[in-house]
Amino acid sequence: MGQPVTHHIRSRLDTERRHFWIGGAWQPPACGPGGPHTVVADPTGREAVGRVPQGTPEDVSAAVAAARAAFPAWAAAEAGTRRELLAAVARGILDREAEFAAVISAEMGAPVDNALHVQTRLAAEVFQSYADLLADHAWEQRIGTSQIVQEPVGVVAAITPWNYPLYLIAAKVAAALAAGCTVVLKPSCDAPLNAFLLAGIFAEVCPALGVPGGVFNLVTGSGAVVGAALSSHSDVDAVSFTGSTGAGRSVAASAAGTVKRVGLELGGKSARVILVDEPDGTTVQDLEGAVRMALSDAFYNSGQTCTACSRVLVPDAVYDRAVALAAEEAGRWELGDPAVAGDHLGPVATPRQYAGVLAHIEQGVAEGARLVIGGKAPPDRTPTGLGAGHWILPTVFADVTNDMVIAREEIFGPVVCFLRYRDEQEAVRIANDSIYGLAGAVWCTDRLRAERFARQIRAGLVTVNSGQFNVLAPTGGYKQSGIGRELGTAGLHEFTETKTIQW
Repeated sequence: MGQPVTHHIRSRLDTERRHFWIGGAWQPPACGPGGPHTVVADPTGREAVGRVPQGTPEDVSAAVAAARAAFPAWAAAEAGTRRELLAAVARGILDREAEFAAVISAEMGAPVDNALHVQTRLAAEVFQSYADLLADHAWEQRIGTSQIVQEPVGVVAAITPWNYPLYLIAAKVAAALAAGCTVVLKPSCDAPLNAFLLAGIFAEVCPALGVPGGVFNLVTGSGAVVGAALSSHSDVDAVSFTGSTGAGRSVAASAAGTVKRVGLELGGKSARVILVDEPDGTTVQDLEGAVRMALSDAFYNSGQTCTACSRVLVPDAVYDRAVALAAEEAGRWELGDPAVAGDHLGPVATPRQYAGVLAHIEQGVAEGARLVIGGKAPPDRTPTGLGAGHWILPTVFADVTNDMVIAREEIFGPVVCFLRYRDEQEAVRIANDSIYGLAGAVWCTDRLRAERFARQIRAGLVTVNSGQFNVLAPTGGYKQSGIGRELGTAGLHEFTETKTIQW
């Protein structure tokens, strides 16, 4: 497969982190720089990627105090100043994109081209999008005798996961800074090193632009300690969390004591519906393309995408053919070293996630679903020398019914379930029969008919055919998939308060 392209870059990176970024300086943890550290494991089974300090409530209080101290000046800063900072951070990410891609690939197992194009460049695009948005954003409007004013909510706690670590940091931090808020970031314990690279960019650009150092602060540690301390802290005005629905409930409960603003982007079990084409009602004109798109979506990032459509709903008339095509297509996907560029799947990111995906596959078989292809990777399918990694083959289940556990719980691995439906009314019912409502997809050559169907799906993001992702359009969930929206103007408003001045 060639030589790994990220190892020589990784060897130059500072992966032994002993300080937090607080108030514009690298600060030792309250327990001292030699205190407890979290080991960042390599999901391929190589040596540990690095270590980061485990924060305490005292560290959280120091970071929150720094953010609070920086808030008045940053809230009063002109839009032009905020634009300069956001654009400078975007440029800083792109200037160091190879380093970001290397460390993200090592931390969570994304193939290096995924880590470069999506994990890293998309994050820079988000920062730049908010710089551009501020060019003509209206912060005030007059309605009769009232002046309606948007103001920054205050100090924001951003708590982010490991699956798209830098991009999901950007979605929160860029929007909060654009709104005039200051931020304390707690990244995932499983993929924190990219956040230290980002802090390094703030360390360079804030002094150069005369921006208070406390606008961005970084504390690492567990959700049970650092996350809980942030979400319950009386000087934190808003908490924005992305992760599992269970963890989101805990964040919301912790935040309730101080009645702070809470934004949650949580789990999903999204449905992709393949519609038959008229006039005969039994044909999908490009079934091969529909199945290929379904698997590409479900398997991308090793299935570790919250908006992935892991339930594929297929009409009876073409169901058997679709399953056969899925088996053929899934068989073409290979597992590969994420340090090597190429069209392959990396490992599942964490030991806990790996065990959970395998348990769900066993559950599906026990429930009576048909395992068409996939499962735990045998030794001869794992990349050479990396057999100890978290390797799962692209997995397809058929004969799945919507009452099965594998159709109802978020698996978050390269596992896709194929379900039958008889007519569009049943397809709508099955698609919406979920506690989640994060995303969905529709495939149909008749765009108007596809749009009519998309409007019936109870989800925050619905893709028609090969629709493209847009960083200016809001994302977020219905039902237990979350509260609030990220990206674009809607994402900005998550971090503003509305004031009415009567005249």
